[in-house]
Amino acid sequence: MGGSQGALSRAFANASAFIYGWTPVILLASYSVFSFFFYIVIPSKLQEILFYLYLALQTLTALSVSTEAMQSIRPSVKARRAFRKAAKEGWGETDNGKPWPRIDVVLVAYLPNEKDIIMRQLRYALREINYPADKLMINLVYNTPKPIEPIETELRELESAHARLRIIKVPNSTSKADNINHYLSLDSKCDLISLYDTDHYPDPNALRWVARRFLQGGIDIIQGRCCVYNYDETLTTRLVAAEFDMIYGVMHSGRAEVQGYGFFGGSNGHWNASLLRTLGMQKHMLTEDIDSSMRAIISGARIEYDLKVLSYELAPETIPALLKQRMRWSQGWTQVAFRHALPSVRRGAYSDDNGWRSRIGLFQLLVYRELYFYINTQLLFILVSSLILSFPHEGLRAWFDNFGGFQLSMWALAVNLICLAVTICITLKNRSNFTHPSGIILFGLLAPFYYSGVSFMSIFCHFREFIKFEKWNPTARSNKK
Repeated sequence: MGGSQGALSRAFANASAFIYGWTPVILLASYSVFSFFFYIVIPSKLQEILFYLYLALQTLTALSVSTEAMQSIRPSVKARRAFRKAAKEGWGETDNGKPWPRIDVVLVAYLPNEKDIIMRQLRYALREINYPADKLMINLVYNTPKPIEPIETELRELESAHARLRIIKVPNSTSKADNINHYLSLDSKCDLISLYDTDHYPDPNALRWVARRFLQGGIDIIQGRCCVYNYDETLTTRLVAAEFDMIYGVMHSGRAEVQGYGFFGGSNGHWNASLLRTLGMQKHMLTEDIDSSMRAIISGARIEYDLKVLSYELAPETIPALLKQRMRWSQGWTQVAFRHALPSVRRGAYSDDNGWRSRIGLFQLLVYRELYFYINTQLLFILVSSLILSFPHEGLRAWFDNFGGFQLSMWALAVNLICLAVTICITLKNRSNFTHPSGIILFGLLAPFYYSGVSFMSIFCHFREFIKFEKWNPTARSNKK
């Protein structure tokens, strides 16, 4: 009797877990079906009003993106000039004669997932980082659910051979946040902490740029530019590399110019050590890095984005790996928006005479960004549902006429395409050394379809967050050189 009850309980538990896991899918399907038929049954006048609204918001978004892209031109020019000056004059001492600050580089790793690349990354950091040896400590902070040999023995041997390398195995850790918090609990005499995921290669001179900027004062966190170096591996890596060139090479710097603040994105972030120890990381957040960035902004910290501070990372090579990564990021952004939108918009970022700009920017980043996914998908549904109904009987011209006139629709489409073209052209100028122009052009052509898919995925993650579905999937790493 007890055995049959146990089997019945397990069956109920399995069924419950199955339904729980598939609930976001069911909700997304319901959202899609409802949206499609909604535009079929509502009055044509209401349909036209909604179309005007979605079209205006979409065009406004495109104009905002292209404006930020254009604002990235000035910092890009300044960064290129600084690179040329450093190459010509060399590094020498700091600008004001102060000693170089002590920096702890913290590489955070989940060992089973990154065991094939970890030794190579450490040797690179020890060999290539151009910073005074007596001011630099490289820390590998890792967790693993079981011993991984011979890697762990090799790590200890490497530590014994290098005085500025420290290997830290974190007991009972289940997250990146656990690893970082454990490191922060240890005795360290550093002034700055540089955080990197283990797949990152810091540019040899990145820490020099970081130290120089911190010595000027008035800054608490620097976020550097991340570039993808495995561009040539697959079509997925080509598109991700182009996307990163657009986001990190153009949009982040342009947004910082327009809104007066930057934010820490998880890797290639450089912190005032005392601030990071004070804030720490919240392990219950899927994107603990964005959460820490928002908490820093709310606390009054100054965050800058610096194009000169470069690092090079691996992109996921397959669509499933990319989806796992982006779903974690998307749900994490939703968590951060729910938690920090109100206090951050109320306070604004700490900067001189731009409180209103930073408040608008934080509203756009945390609130409008989440709403935009619905705007984008609703515009798609209203167009598709009306096209299916009217096109077979009335033709394409009548379909356009139903939405305020053929000319209006064409003008709006033209504005959106011009904004996309402007952003792509600026990205081509600011692309990394690894990315080919053809990859950026291809990404631009696919961008409308890509971001439609991103919108559906983000809404799916909204439903995941609604039911509190949390499953941490580490990004798959390959042993590519």
